[in-house]
Amino acid sequence: MTKKVILTFPVDATDRPLTYDLIRIYNVKVNILKAEIQPGKTGSLLIEIEADPLRIEQAIAFLNDNGVTVSTVSSKISYDKSRCINCGSCASACFSHALTIEAPDWKLQFNPEKCIACRLCLKACPLKLFKIEFSNPESC
Repeated sequence: MTKKVILTFPVDATDRPLTYDLIRIYNVKVNILKAEIQPGKTGSLLIEIEADPLRIEQAIAFLNDNGVTVSTVSSKISYDKSRCINCGSCASACFSHALTIEAPDWKLQFNPEKCIACRLCLKACPLKLFKIEFSNPESC
């Protein structure tokens, strides 16, 4: 099972190796998608965590016990397909490959499972056709 979550670290937790402990103690795979952490300041990580559901649950409980807020990511990208000119600007900015343009039709394709809500497509689209909607994130 893979779960995409946002970890919000309090000031006193940013200097502890909690992500390392997740891997070592709970044997989970962690893929860091986006990080904003500095010692002495509140920090956040967008990660994919992979393991069986019980180990993920135990890892999340460990994080919560250490003061880390864990929220599931529920995002939806949308764009106005009727106005899209399939220029490829958004696809070239999308490093997760959620947005692609390929032969033979050269039409924009979107794979929501790969989207990490980085918002680069919003900046890249010359027609400003993209929006990202976050549904109510669930705390774990």
